[in-house]
Amino acid sequence: MPVASHLLVRRLLREHIRPHLPLILLALVFMALAAAATAALAKLMEPVLDQVFQARDSSALKTIGLAVFGVFAVKGLATYGQAVAMSRVGLRIVTEMQQRLFAHLLHADLAYFHDNATGGLIARLTNDVGALRQAVSNTMTSIGKDLLTLIFLVGLMFYQDWLLACIAFVVFPTAILPIAKIGRRMRKVSANTQAEVARFTTLIDEVFRGARVVKSYGMEAQEAARARGVTEQLFRLTYKAARVRSGAHPIMETLGGVAIVVVILYGGWQVIEGARTTGAFFSFVTALLLAYEPLKRLAGLNANLQEGLAAAQRVFDILDVRPAIVDRAGALPLSVSPGHIRFEGVRFAYGAGGGEPSSPMPLALAGIELDIPAGRTVALVGPSGAGKSTIMNLIPRFYDVGAGRVTIDGVDVRDATLASLRAQIGLVSQEIVLFDDTVRANIAYGRTGATEADIVAAARAAAADEFIRVLPQGYDTVVGAHGVKLSGGQRQRLAIARAMLKNAPILLLDEATSALDTESERAVQAALAELMRGRTTLVIAHRLSTVIAADRIYVIEAGRVAEWGSHAELMARGGSYARLYALQFEAQAGASSPGGAGEETALAAASVRRARG
Repeated sequence: MPVASHLLVRRLLREHIRPHLPLILLALVFMALAAAATAALAKLMEPVLDQVFQARDSSALKTIGLAVFGVFAVKGLATYGQAVAMSRVGLRIVTEMQQRLFAHLLHADLAYFHDNATGGLIARLTNDVGALRQAVSNTMTSIGKDLLTLIFLVGLMFYQDWLLACIAFVVFPTAILPIAKIGRRMRKVSANTQAEVARFTTLIDEVFRGARVVKSYGMEAQEAARARGVTEQLFRLTYKAARVRSGAHPIMETLGGVAIVVVILYGGWQVIEGARTTGAFFSFVTALLLAYEPLKRLAGLNANLQEGLAAAQRVFDILDVRPAIVDRAGALPLSVSPGHIRFEGVRFAYGAGGGEPSSPMPLALAGIELDIPAGRTVALVGPSGAGKSTIMNLIPRFYDVGAGRVTIDGVDVRDATLASLRAQIGLVSQEIVLFDDTVRANIAYGRTGATEADIVAAARAAAADEFIRVLPQGYDTVVGAHGVKLSGGQRQRLAIARAMLKNAPILLLDEATSALDTESERAVQAALAELMRGRTTLVIAHRLSTVIAADRIYVIEAGRVAEWGSHAELMARGGSYARLYALQFEAQAGASSPGGAGEETALAAASVRRARG
């Protein structure tokens, strides 16, 4: 719902313009000088015509010439000063707003990023903030320079002939209503345009990220057609905005023509009758013509302002979103020792702030009870969508429980500060996040001040040092966006090295080897075994071969614990786990070839045994 213009303007003034008030006041001084110089030029037309051209006074020629030169010099310097000052203000506002917006998004809940497309958020940070800067800069410049220029020129005109000035400006108030209507239309069109820019940015982000899929499925033509549809809509909206923005011009041109005709008729009659000199008349006409341009810019100011306010509302819509996952009042730093995790009657539903929604919606977790002993490895298995990842996400408070509680060493995670809680947890998932930076920077991510020795030691423990050293620049090799220059196994080992360097007492492994081939999995399993040693570890896996030696296995079905126990206990019970195991391995029960189930199972079991120490 659109916010009233005056409320948005007040907020912009309070939050982003007021801190730059000293520089804005300096710019206004320069604007006043430029405006006064413009009026002085109009005034100088009178002696130019009367003393130089009519009286042919040669002594006045040099004086007037120097005066005209001085006025132009002052106007040029003042215009430069105000332009530089206003450019700095506008750019600082953009920089500060982008910094504020980015920092705010970093603290937003994970659910917010799931509900909002990345491209749309990028558009808010770039296009919307840029449009806001343009509007703020243009508006302040117009209000300052154009309004002051108009005031000086109109003052000169009233000084010369108040009746003629009244006649000249009596027609302009009739433009107020249509110009206000243009401004309202401009805000609506601008809001739609900015939303379409966000759609286009999202499309670009999706297609470029999924370039391999696009090419493998031969979807280039379809994606190009989709882009054409979005850009054509963007063209239509932008063109409409240009038409609406230009709507003030014919109004002002027509009214300006009427004013000038009236002035020429009445003023010319005065000159003919001898009531006014030619110089005085042309000085008045010059002031009127010079006033016409700033008057037109002021008439278009509302349209420009509404464009900026549409962008401001989209930016403030993000800034006004408050994260639900925050430190409780009285939250204390968490110190994990020994690292015993419990889920006690935990219920959770997505889209309801963690709680149970008022509308019919299935619970992701329905009264989960879990016990993860300190220093042990516990695995979660079960079909996709059963709630395994949700369970893992509740430990570091990516989401909050709707009912029940999650505790670490008896402390409800909601009673611990977020920073201390997440400092105690290392995470390795199948979706490896690497940044377009060096290998060294990616390993040290989250560990400010890590030494070279620490980084190398972590890489060696993760079985990554050997392949890193054969990269073109070794630890200084830039891995590319999302680690595209590395193989899946190499990316996984860098993620493990990062977790090694963090050295957190609690470890969360979410399908950490699911996307790897057998050879890569050998190296990664060995690295994981080293990482798991002495840590409380929660593992999610679909391949049961990777968890058979876990201390405890929980089978999750439809948000509930179906059964739990060790591999042997669950197999003996003949329940859900045994059926899952049979589906995966019965057909290859006696396989012994490389990559077969027998070798895979033995490898996983050996890894977990090493982790136990």
